[in-house]
Amino acid sequence: MKIIMRAALMMVALCLATSAHPLPATAAAPAALKAPGASGASGASRSPVRPAPPAASSTPVKPGTHARTITMPSFNWLVKEKWERTYLLHVPQHRRAAKPPPLVIALHGGLDDSKYIQNQSGLDAVSERHGFVVAYPDGFLRTWNAGGCCWFARLAQVDDVAFIDQLITTLVKEKLADPRRIYLTGFSNGGGLAYKYVCERPNRVAAIGVVSGALATACPSRPKVSLLAFHGTSDFSVPYNGGGNLDFDVKEPFLPVQTVVDIWRRLAGLPALAFDYFAKAATRCKTTGRSRTEVALCTVTGGGHEWPVPTKTAGVDGTEMLWSFFAAHPRSSAAAKQ
Repeated sequence: MKIIMRAALMMVALCLATSAHPLPATAAAPAALKAPGASGASGASRSPVRPAPPAASSTPVKPGTHARTITMPSFNWLVKEKWERTYLLHVPQHRRAAKPPPLVIALHGGLDDSKYIQNQSGLDAVSERHGFVVAYPDGFLRTWNAGGCCWFARLAQVDDVAFIDQLITTLVKEKLADPRRIYLTGFSNGGGLAYKYVCERPNRVAAIGVVSGALATACPSRPKVSLLAFHGTSDFSVPYNGGGNLDFDVKEPFLPVQTVVDIWRRLAGLPALAFDYFAKAATRCKTTGRSRTEVALCTVTGGGHEWPVPTKTAGVDGTEMLWSFFAAHPRSSAAAKQ
């Protein structure tokens, strides 16, 4: 009941705010960008270092898409009430039974949900071709607390880092995820949470793929985690060259995409993006170099706030590109044990 009342109050607040500051129809919740070590990032995480391991499932998970839940111990730091968090899990028809498969966690954009990004990304089809498992979690009232954004989840101070922690722990325990090959991808607000998760848990995932997203939190650690980012030059929700409002109640611009990528590569101790990585249609990609840890940016000239697909401006299958990038960047055995 406390959760329902809190959600209702936030719904009223958001309606009032968005009536005064309406967002574009295609916009997901914008994100605040804080440089490493900056203070004042909203929604600071109160996550435990590690969640308690759940009991392993004794029943093998059949191929197909399954609706599942995870019980979180509390709603947030204030409301100590257990609640069920939902996600979809896609298990491919053909995977090696002798060893756990790779896992891709796909985080939807603001005001979207798990089914939306499942269709938007086309990850199920790529999963079937390459044999990895995909998890599509749901944000609180369709938003994620990515630090400086976004909307409901940020205002409620929902601990989404703890949720992703528990999701990973659950699937590893069930042998549905190889600890060395866990990857995050996210669109817009979901991309912001991917950044935040790695900043707070630098040793849990091998690589992230961010589409039309922005770093929305301070990054106190120095994660050596590979990144492939896609961003359109005509994205008005998360502007390629910076600007706009970070959130409906935060009147600060966020930094250019190139600056965010530079922050990430510097955290990993990598050189500038000086090498051509890929070029087709409107998409041009540059990388720090093909190595164990790599940072790459794919700029879509004229592209908007959208997932890269062959039939739109990008002219490329961004999902296949993301998987190829992920597959080339497993974590070291030593890191996977941390």
